Amino acid sequence: MNEEERQAYWRENTTLIRNLLMVWGLTSLGLSILLVTPLNSITLGTLPLGFWLAQQGVIYVFVVLIFVYAIQMDKIDHKYKRDE
Repeated sequence: MNEEERQAYWRENTTLIRNLLMVWGLTSLGLSILLVTPLNSITLGTLPLGFWLAQQGVIYVFVVLIFVYAIQMDKIDHKYKRDE
C-alpha cells in the first residue's frame, strides 16, 4: 500500500469514526439531557420517553453504532485490501 492509499484509508476511517461519534453525541446529549423535558410528554408504555432514552435508548443506539462501525470498517478494509 503506497502513501496515498494509506492516507485515503485513514481519511475514510476517521470520517466514519467522526460521523458515528456525532450520532452518539447528539443522541446521548441531545435526546437524553437537552430534550428530556419535551420528550417526557410522550410515553413509551408506562415510562416517559425522555427517561427511557436516558436509561436504555442511548445504550441501544451505542450497540447499533458498534455494529455499524464493524460492518463499515470491514467494507473499507476490503476496499483497500487490508482484510487479512
